[in-house]
Amino acid sequence: MRLTRHECGKRWRIRPDGKEKITGQLSYLTDRTLPDMLYGKVLRSKYPHGKLQNIDCSEALALPGVVAVITHKDVPGLNGYGISEPDHPVFCHEYVRYTGDAIAAVAAETKAVAEQALSLIHVDYEPLPVLDTPEKALAPDAPMLHPKGNILHKTAYKKGDVKQAFLDCAYIVEETYITPRQMHTYLETEGGLFVPGTDGRLTVYSATQHGYKDRMQLSRILGMAEENIRVISSPIGGSFGGKDELNVQPYGALLALHTGRPVNIHHSRRESVKAGIKRHPMTIRMKTGTDKEGRLLAHEVNILSDTGAYSTLGGPVLNFATEHAVGPYQFPHVEINGKAVFTNNGVSGEFRGFGGNQVIFAVEGQLDRLAEKMNIDPWELRRRNLKQTMEVGPLGQRMAPTTGAIDVWQAIKRSKLWSKKGSAENQQTPWLRRGVGMSLAMHGFGLGYGIPDPAGGRLRLNEEGKIEVAFGHEEFGQGLLGTIELMLQDLFHCEREDLKIVIGDTDCVPVSGSSTASRSTSMAWQTLQRLQAPFVEALLKKAATVSGWTPDQLRTGPGGIWTTVGQPKRVVTYQELIFDGTEDFTFETSFHFPVTPDPVVGGHYLYGFTAVMAEVEVNVLTGHVRVTHVDHEVAAGPVMNPMGYLGQIEGGSIMALGFTLTEDAMMVDGNYTTNNLDTYLIPTIMDVPEEQGVGAIESLVPGDEYGPRGVGEIGSVALAPAIASAVHQATGKWRSRLPLEPEALLEKHPLLELHSKGGV
Repeated sequence: MRLTRHECGKRWRIRPDGKEKITGQLSYLTDRTLPDMLYGKVLRSKYPHGKLQNIDCSEALALPGVVAVITHKDVPGLNGYGISEPDHPVFCHEYVRYTGDAIAAVAAETKAVAEQALSLIHVDYEPLPVLDTPEKALAPDAPMLHPKGNILHKTAYKKGDVKQAFLDCAYIVEETYITPRQMHTYLETEGGLFVPGTDGRLTVYSATQHGYKDRMQLSRILGMAEENIRVISSPIGGSFGGKDELNVQPYGALLALHTGRPVNIHHSRRESVKAGIKRHPMTIRMKTGTDKEGRLLAHEVNILSDTGAYSTLGGPVLNFATEHAVGPYQFPHVEINGKAVFTNNGVSGEFRGFGGNQVIFAVEGQLDRLAEKMNIDPWELRRRNLKQTMEVGPLGQRMAPTTGAIDVWQAIKRSKLWSKKGSAENQQTPWLRRGVGMSLAMHGFGLGYGIPDPAGGRLRLNEEGKIEVAFGHEEFGQGLLGTIELMLQDLFHCEREDLKIVIGDTDCVPVSGSSTASRSTSMAWQTLQRLQAPFVEALLKKAATVSGWTPDQLRTGPGGIWTTVGQPKRVVTYQELIFDGTEDFTFETSFHFPVTPDPVVGGHYLYGFTAVMAEVEVNVLTGHVRVTHVDHEVAAGPVMNPMGYLGQIEGGSIMALGFTLTEDAMMVDGNYTTNNLDTYLIPTIMDVPEEQGVGAIESLVPGDEYGPRGVGEIGSVALAPAIASAVHQATGKWRSRLPLEPEALLEKHPLLELHSKGGV
């Protein structure tokens, strides 16, 4: 199916939260206010690495308007957080390890007073050597940043005999790829409102992708039962993985409980840059070889990941990168080794693509370079090494059988760019070069083997006579509400007015797992598949007793239950079904995300596939690269929400555009040099390709009952290598570092020489 905005509009109708967002009426979590509310601010470290000698808060406490100043001494429970390893101090008291480290927090009557109070907290430091690269952190004489050392996590995967296989190769390419530290740059920076209750409970209005996980972490920090903490997490002004980890929540919660008053904390963009997590910068060395017919024989990979000062999800990200460093290709001999290394840089964590973007750039670059060396079509080289049906994953684990790889390989030929591949096109303007590049990728869904990945939901006819569904997911701009609404309308043939969707509130929703890993749509669909039959059966049974029809003569429809005999007509409303209150139309289910049966930690079972073609225009006088046309083909199962699907692929692609061409949160000596969006360049509407096409391959192999896969990430993972390939076609230059450096694409030109001689 080819997705266009016109066709999607016929199916999509109006997004449930669209009007409020467009008009600015929507209240994000950081917009919330209450009477008697205080403003919170956090004091961050002056140095990227140092020993704390003394913290003096007395002058700040004496400032009129300051209600509280808290430090590590005021943490009643665990002074640490982190999804996988709670090694990130809430407040530092011995060492600071990066400039985002928190030392104290202030609650005051106004923002201005809170800001002033921070300047009155006096901290004595003993500066320590700064480890601002993984290489420095791995040096034998490097100081230890953590008791367990400077290596957070290692990965290793081996199949066959790589050393011997390279001796048998006719063609070998060896290259080092370097990828940047990318910011999430969400619209709504980290923040929220924290409200202590008279009953001893705490309500947290703060952005997260996993409300129950936040609740668990806060309970450890606050030393209070999880049931006494309510987390309301929707709506959110963007996340892309950046708010999956705790950010302001510990400070807002502690200040609220300490003062007994509501506390608002909202990061400025500069604070978000300093303290927020980023995409992991990686250095990836690859050596890849084929036989003389172009069959891949050997693949050796070394991944070095800068995880920054603390763990967060650095380990799982490295696992994902290790898995996807093989791609959808058949390698009889593979050896992969990875290290995630602690440094004094900003913390790296979850980000759309989860480590796949980095290694896919590398492995696709290897395929293109090999094809050039062998003088064959790079797309043909890929075909020779793809299985028609994949049943074994990249790490040798069993996966759900799929033809997705070969399907997208074939489908991308429909692109208008197909006829342009293989030959550079020079423009009438002599310093402009055009080129077309392609790439192919697979992407795993869910958290992977060995990681708790619960799912489930609740379906009921509520007291208002509405079909109500409840999930523990969050709406952070990805369009989940619209997708769930369309699923419900398809299942029950009802109208929007018949529905109520409850999400993002730990007091009101069941455990459904995180809103990450492209899993929410898939888990919502599987939940509804499990609950539809018993729910409808109960409704029709009750309707039969009320109407006199038999259940097999009835169906759900707009406003209530309809007869299927003769001219269809509504025989009872949903409100009438619950009128006497004697029936409980509530059904729940819980299950685990589908996982491989093989004990490969982090290995996935469900995958999606994408092929991308990109056309670029390179100005060799300035080195500027403009992407003019992108086409995507995506195999991710049935499309639930066409407009949402299109938006996710296009949005992910634009985010990848920044990853490829402009975005790098650069650090020098452990300090950010890009502190705001005036120097950190994200794509604008002027950078978006003039034409962007999306094709959806909805078919699944017979027996696949897992339904739609999410597409929140897959649109972002394969654009970078396609652009790099297109730039090579246009200029003859291979680039292995992102973002692409304009100075490396410059060419000498007669007009420049004439200008230098004063002739122009």
